[in-house]
Amino acid sequence: MTTIDPRMQREATRTARRRWQQRIGWLQRLGMLLALAAIGSAQAQAVFTPYDVEAAYLYNFGKFVRWPVDASATTAPFTICILGDDPFGEKLNTLVANEAIQGRPITTKRLSSVAGAESCQIVFLGLTEQSRLTKDLTELSKRPVLTVSNLPGFLERGGMIQFLQQDNKVRFAVNLTSAEQPGLALSSELLKVAVHVESKNAPEVKP
Repeated sequence: MTTIDPRMQREATRTARRRWQQRIGWLQRLGMLLALAAIGSAQAQAVFTPYDVEAAYLYNFGKFVRWPVDASATTAPFTICILGDDPFGEKLNTLVANEAIQGRPITTKRLSSVAGAESCQIVFLGLTEQSRLTKDLTELSKRPVLTVSNLPGFLERGGMIQFLQQDNKVRFAVNLTSAEQPGLALSSELLKVAVHVESKNAPEVKP
C-alpha cells in the first residue's frame, strides 16, 4: 500500500487552490472587460441615446475602480451621485436596481450642491455645473470620489473621466493623474477601453 507524504499532499492542495484562484481572478477580469466592451458594441446594434450609453458606463465604472479601504463604509451602499442637471432620469435607476458592487448594494442620489457628496463613490457633473466646475472639482478632489462628466475640457480642469462623441459613439478619456491623487486605482482593463489616458507616468493608451 502506497503511503502519501502529508506534506506533499498539503503542498499539492495549496498549489491547486492557487491555480483555481488565479483562474477565477482571470475570469472575473475578463468578464468586467467584456462588460465595458459590450457597451461600445451595443451602440452599433441597437438604438440608444448617448445618455443611455453614459448611464451604462457609469454603472460599470464602479467595477473597474478600487477605492481606499474604509472599514466604516464596507457595508454602506455604493452610491452613484448626479450633481446638477440629471440627463439620465430613470435609466440609471433601472440599471442599478438590485445590483451590487463589491458586495455593496448600489443606490443613486441627486445633489443640488457639491456639499452633499460625502457619501458618493462616483459623481457625475451635469451641464449646469459648467460655471461651478473648478469649485466643484477642487472640493471633490479632497475625497476618494470618481468624477465623471461630458463637459468640454473636463480632464484639463482636473476631472477623472470625460465622455466623448466619436464616430457617433460614446467613448471616454481618462485623467489618471487626477484619479490617483485621492487614492483611487483604475484597472488596466478600464484604461484599455479608454480612447485616451492622461498621465505623468504612463504613455497614452488606446484600444
